[in-house]
Amino acid sequence: MLGMTAPKPAAATDLIKDGSEITFMEDVIAPSDTTPVIVDFWAPWCGPCKTLGPALEAAVTAAKGAVKMVKINVDENQALAGQLRIQSIPTVYAFHKGQPVDGFQGNIAPSDIKRFVEKLAALGPAPDNGLADAIEAAESMLAEGAFDDALETFTAVLEEEPGNALAYAGMIRSHLAADRLDLAETLITTAPDGLATAKEVEATRAQLALARQAASAGPVDDLRAALAADPANRQTLFDLAAALLATDQTEEAISTLLDLFKLDREWNDNAARKQLFTIFEALKPTDPLVLAGRRKLSSMIFV
Repeated sequence: MLGMTAPKPAAATDLIKDGSEITFMEDVIAPSDTTPVIVDFWAPWCGPCKTLGPALEAAVTAAKGAVKMVKINVDENQALAGQLRIQSIPTVYAFHKGQPVDGFQGNIAPSDIKRFVEKLAALGPAPDNGLADAIEAAESMLAEGAFDDALETFTAVLEEEPGNALAYAGMIRSHLAADRLDLAETLITTAPDGLATAKEVEATRAQLALARQAASAGPVDDLRAALAADPANRQTLFDLAAALLATDQTEEAISTLLDLFKLDREWNDNAARKQLFTIFEALKPTDPLVLAGRRKLSSMIFV
C-alpha cells in the first residue's frame, strides 16, 4: 500500500442512514459541526418521496463524503416532525454547525438536487487530496526513472479508487517506460468498461504503438547519415522520426515528420500525417509540442 495512503471515501452506510427522534442529535446535529447533513423527511405512502429519496442518495454518494444524509420516517417520528414543523412531505432540511441552513419541500429536478448538494458540500471541509498527491508523487517517480515504485503507487491508488483513470493509465505508462510492452498491452486490452474509453487510457494506446515502432528503430546517427546521402528518401525520414522518438527527441521527430509530409503528404497511405496524429494523441493536448505541431500541420494541409 501507499506510504502516504489516503483514507478511503466513506462507505454508503456512513454517508446515508436511517435516523429517529432518539438518534437525531447523534446522527444530525453533532456531525453537522464538521460536515453538512441533509435530512430527508419521508413516509412509505408518499409517492414523490420514492423518487426524491433515491435521487438525493445518489447525489450524496457522488459527493464522496462532503455531505451526509439522514432519512427520517415521519410516521415513526411524529414528535420530531412536529418540533421541526414538517407540514408536508417530502421535506428536506440541511444542517450545518448544528443549525438548519437550507431546505425545500416537494420533489425537485435532478439538476436542482445536484446544485443543492454541491452548495452544501462547499460549506464543509476541503476534500482530502491524498489520492491526488499520491498520483503526483507517482508521476515524479516515473519521471525520475523509478518505474517499479511508480507502478506500486499507481496500483495502490487504484485499490483505493478502482475507477481512477489517471492511476490506471499510470500503471500502463509505468510498464511502457520499463519496456514491458506486453504487460502494458494486456492492461490496455483488458481495461474495465468504465476505464477503457477514458482519455488517459486512450492516450496509452498511442504510446504503445509508438513504443512498438521505437523497439525496431535503427540508430539515429546511421539514419542521419543515410538521410544526408539521400535527403528525399521518404522511408529514411520516417525511420529517423521513429528513432528520434525512441531516444526522447520528440520535438525533432515531429519536425522530421512535418518535413516528410511537406515533401510527400500521400506517401505510404498518408503515413506522416497518421504518425503525427499518433504522437499528438500520446502527449497531453496542452503540450506545447502538440499545439505547435498541430498548428504547423494545419498550415500545410490548408495551404
